[in-house]
Amino acid sequence: MLETFTLFEFGIFAAIALFAGFVHGAIGLGFPLLSTAILSTFIDLRTAILITLLPTVTVNLISIARGGNWSLSLGRYWPLALWCLIGSIIGAYVIVINDPTPYKLLLASLIFLYVILERVRHEILGSVRKYPKSSNLGFGLIAGFSAGSTNTMVPILIIYSLEVGWAKTVMVQVFNMCFFSGKAAQLAVFSAAGAFNSSIALYTLPLAGIAAVGLFLGQILHDRINLILFRKIIKMVLLLLGLILSIQVLIEYL
Repeated sequence: MLETFTLFEFGIFAAIALFAGFVHGAIGLGFPLLSTAILSTFIDLRTAILITLLPTVTVNLISIARGGNWSLSLGRYWPLALWCLIGSIIGAYVIVINDPTPYKLLLASLIFLYVILERVRHEILGSVRKYPKSSNLGFGLIAGFSAGSTNTMVPILIIYSLEVGWAKTVMVQVFNMCFFSGKAAQLAVFSAAGAFNSSIALYTLPLAGIAAVGLFLGQILHDRINLILFRKIIKMVLLLLGLILSIQVLIEYL
């Protein structure tokens, strides 16, 4: 399937991987959200997820390796990662067996949620601290399903982290832990369904390397960038992408 894309189109994929990797390196997150959103404006969502699967795993593994002693967070917050894993299995299965077009609307909704999260403060949902186990289950399954079906879980995890009040270091560690469990679930489901195979892995492996280069560049230039302005620009880009995706779905079904 991916072999039908031209060299020019592969160049576009490479540019997107480099750009999304750079953004992730500069601000600490955003590769799967940004790369999937851009790709989904001109190809179907399932194919966008397949193209970004190995690059996202690569970015995630590098982030984990450079993120310090995340095993401490794993020991405490593993139930959230477990529920994310289960939710991702369900979400990946859903996107494999169904028409992926409607899920562009879910992706657009998650983008809009991410864009407005800056206005959100603590105590979003008072029940999170009151019922920690149930909240782990609920947020984990929702975040996992979102990741499995749209490649995006960060808005849901941000809401959860705001309510729990994690320190930034813990938040990054737990996010990477959940990202990894979600990617592992996607990879397993897509492979079992025959949607992801060795030819697709070979096709997208160079994109993984390009994403890693972008990630390192973003990390190197982190201190030289006006991060406040940069984040605003990225959010404006995401807002535009969300609007485009919403319009595409509406046109498809009207």
